[in-house]
Amino acid sequence: GMDVNAGGHDTVYTQSMLPSPGMYKLDILLKRGHNLAIRDRGGTSDPYVKFKLGKKEVFRSKVIYKNLNPVWDERFCLPIDNLHEPLYIKVFDYDFGCHDDFMGSAYLYLDSLELRRFLDVRLDLLDSQCPMQDLGFLELAIMLSPKDGWDREVVRQQQQSQRLSEVHKKSQLWRSMVSISLIEGRDLIPMDQNGLSDPYVKFKLGNEKYKSKTMSKTLNPQWREHFDLHVFDEDGGVLEISVWDKDTGRRDDFMGRCALDLSALSREQTHKLELDLEDGQGQLMLLVTLTASAAVSISDLSIHLLDDPHECQQILNKYVSSLLRSFCNLSDIGIVQVKILRAEGLMAADVTGKSDPFCVIELCNDRLQTHTVYKNLNPEWNKVFTLNVKDIHSVLEVSVYDEDRDKNADFLGKVAIPLLNIHNGEQKAYILKNKEMTGPTKGVIFLEADVIYNSVKASLRTFETPEQKYIGEESKVSKQLLLQNFNRVKRCIMFLINMGSYINSCFEWESPRRSICAFLAFVLVVWNLELYMVPLSLLLFLGWNYFLLASGKETREGSVVTMEDLLESEDEECEKDEKDSDKKGFMDKLYAIQDVCISVQTALDEVASYGERIKNIFNWTVPFLSWLAIAALCVASLLVYLIPLRYIVLVWGINKFTKKLRNPYLIDNNELLDFLSRVPSDVQVVQYKELKTEHRQT
Repeated sequence: GMDVNAGGHDTVYTQSMLPSPGMYKLDILLKRGHNLAIRDRGGTSDPYVKFKLGKKEVFRSKVIYKNLNPVWDERFCLPIDNLHEPLYIKVFDYDFGCHDDFMGSAYLYLDSLELRRFLDVRLDLLDSQCPMQDLGFLELAIMLSPKDGWDREVVRQQQQSQRLSEVHKKSQLWRSMVSISLIEGRDLIPMDQNGLSDPYVKFKLGNEKYKSKTMSKTLNPQWREHFDLHVFDEDGGVLEISVWDKDTGRRDDFMGRCALDLSALSREQTHKLELDLEDGQGQLMLLVTLTASAAVSISDLSIHLLDDPHECQQILNKYVSSLLRSFCNLSDIGIVQVKILRAEGLMAADVTGKSDPFCVIELCNDRLQTHTVYKNLNPEWNKVFTLNVKDIHSVLEVSVYDEDRDKNADFLGKVAIPLLNIHNGEQKAYILKNKEMTGPTKGVIFLEADVIYNSVKASLRTFETPEQKYIGEESKVSKQLLLQNFNRVKRCIMFLINMGSYINSCFEWESPRRSICAFLAFVLVVWNLELYMVPLSLLLFLGWNYFLLASGKETREGSVVTMEDLLESEDEECEKDEKDSDKKGFMDKLYAIQDVCISVQTALDEVASYGERIKNIFNWTVPFLSWLAIAALCVASLLVYLIPLRYIVLVWGINKFTKKLRNPYLIDNNELLDFLSRVPSDVQVVQYKELKTEHRQT
């Protein structure tokens, strides 16, 4: 016989599964898969297996990367109280940051199994959409036994795994955070013909994942990246780390792995770690800090934080009242509380003309969700979510999905609300937008939000590197997006060209009066120019625009309308673009060209965004940032006025030269670019703009 351990670590037990008369246990050994379906563009897949009893997921295997013939060899045990209910087995291809692709499914019928005997089972995988397609098969060994002698084991497992009984809890409340600085790698294994590698690192902690940037042609990469992962296990869990060599057009090569047991680390203390890579060579150097749990909660409408006067006062004391706390722990600047009340007139996603909507709320990398309201186009959730604010310039994203048990959830609509746009205690109806956030879709969602934050911390945090979103949409080559970004850059460049033409017209004396005025102004400025006048002139320009906008002589709507028109054409061709991307054509064969196109597309977006952000600072698009710019320009003007330039340059140079000596592990940043990154581009202004309701509902 084969030894199968009872109670795999991923097994989910619920109260209804406790031992009862007539109960059985099912020992399962998931062996391997053969000739599984190709789902990735490299001609391979990253398969994992889900086991479901009824509507509950009871076990999920680990992911085997880049393998169509995976070997799992995972053992687990399930309590069974109804032999007439088959075990539903589904295989998926794991996609980092995207929806996992379905690879086939099979049913294991239990009522015909022989008791107390191990059976080797082959399950052919099928897809009801393509019944003739060969999707390969799974090999399992199973044994069905009566419950004798294992009641105690089930109760023990029940107590250990109680919190897993709700499947979506795994992505819900985290107990603490682990902050990781990936510093460098040393003496890594060469994987390319030139004797070098293009290494990047993958981190996995439970369901949390992070992928570093790729460093080209080096065996001693300097990443210097910082990120946070949520910790759901009480003991911290095990951080899995793997190093890969990036190969364009081919599957990436494995370079080594290591694991870090977080339970062995003391909390609230930074640990400098040098980890040796197994199944490869070299070392990784990390700085790891475990921090206490943030103020994250989900509650019903009747019981929540800010309605309790005592709790509310404590929060105000922590973030607003205490001046001494304004200069410590800049990553905790406040809290936001969001009431997800209800939605009306949602899109029907099912053939019955109804939907099964649930709501997902995201604040950068923090993600929580409501329960599902079944068969309803006007759902009421009445849930209150409390999240920590690490950056006042973060955007609160509320998305509505339709739950589909056999497939990925269907998108129903979304709204994006910058935290600075929130009016405390105001209940608002938001028209849901499409996936691209450029136009309306069907339905309205009712929200109420409160944000409490420390203004000093928020201002100081603005000049630090913003937190990056780890999981986002994978970049794809899009003709429309390329054209859109090109037109945005063209708008910025045309502004400079027009300004140059205007100045040139003064030199050409096309208008004598204008040329004489320009000449006198030029002589006056050059004769009297002092360095402090440069930030002072920008300060005056900001002030001038503020008074123009305040008096109503100018509005910001012009550039927003222009950008809306620019984005409209992209929406029209979006569906056609998606159909084209499904066809395997020339671009699929030339990955190098695709990567270049994505780089150009991203670079155009970045250049256009920074041009628009500079304009939006002076347009008072985000008053908080424009006031902050005024404060910074006042300080800059005063410093340059009081202190000779040579001393300022000297201090700047000494600071730059000694940064590395003072802190060898410093992750460098540019304060000006970090500040500008908080200003929304014109595209983001359109995305965050509230759509007007014809009949306001309350």
